[in-house]
Amino acid sequence: MPSAFQFQCHLVLIFLAASKGETRYLEVRDAGEDDPFLLLSEDLKRELSAGQIYRRSLRCIDMLSTEGQFTFTADQPQLHCATFFIGEPEELITVHYDFVNIDCQGGDFLKVFDGWILKGEKFPSSLDHPLTTSQRYVDFCESGDIQRSIRSSQNVAMIFFRIQQAGNGFTVTVKKNSNLFPCNVISQTPSGRFTMVIPHQHRNCSFSIIYPVVIKISDLILGHLNGLFLKKPSAGCAGVGDFVELLGGAGLDPSKMFPLADLCHSFHGSAQMKIGCDNTVLRMVSSGKHINRVTFEYHQLDLQETETRKENSIEEFCFPSI
Repeated sequence: MPSAFQFQCHLVLIFLAASKGETRYLEVRDAGEDDPFLLLSEDLKRELSAGQIYRRSLRCIDMLSTEGQFTFTADQPQLHCATFFIGEPEELITVHYDFVNIDCQGGDFLKVFDGWILKGEKFPSSLDHPLTTSQRYVDFCESGDIQRSIRSSQNVAMIFFRIQQAGNGFTVTVKKNSNLFPCNVISQTPSGRFTMVIPHQHRNCSFSIIYPVVIKISDLILGHLNGLFLKKPSAGCAGVGDFVELLGGAGLDPSKMFPLADLCHSFHGSAQMKIGCDNTVLRMVSSGKHINRVTFEYHQLDLQETETRKENSIEEFCFPSI
């Protein structure tokens, strides 16, 4: 049986609604009938390749992975709505307000958040984002025409809104921009390969995979000697300054997940781990003294793989959840 988090993220990925009342947090309200990622038809692919702008209406709960112009018009009071945007790992997302007709004085709101929120948990976490939590929100009712374009710091962003008067709504244009050094990423797919590079920057970067996976690290450059250490209460890499850690858990925020293993030193070869958690995160902590790089690949874990262990694998975790 899938867990609640898997239902929220795998089937919905992520059709969410804004929370009740004045809270900024989000709660899952319902699952849409459509695939959460926009599966492009051949006609639409030809249309986009011809340089035309893709346009469609937004649902109260929606998910977008393509550029275009999107319009929401309320047909009844809509109190808990959200749209989640996701790009490729090396893309940033820009949301531009083309037209807004909402009643700010009457309690409507339209906010862009730099990242994603799910039940109070943020990605990227507050520890890994360059802005404070309050700075990650841009409220149209407060900024108005002053800030009509908002660019994300990673490949995910979201808007959430309340519109109480039928006929009111807004139109936004979503564009994607290149990011030379992707830092915080949510993977669109349960399998892939990625190289994370942090060039002399004092920052932490997380790569989140919302599936149980087998993850294999094939190359790690930290400027240290060879070594691989399991996470222990009295040991680890906290004093090293530059390291990679593997995390697992049932939520979205890496800072609230369980630390599974630390990789403190450079190596060339293969280190594999099976992680049966709802969410798997590879997180690099960088002091800024080195050019740190890690290359890894991953694929969704199936039940048959839990029965075998390769020689270069380290201990499996979270299998009761799959």
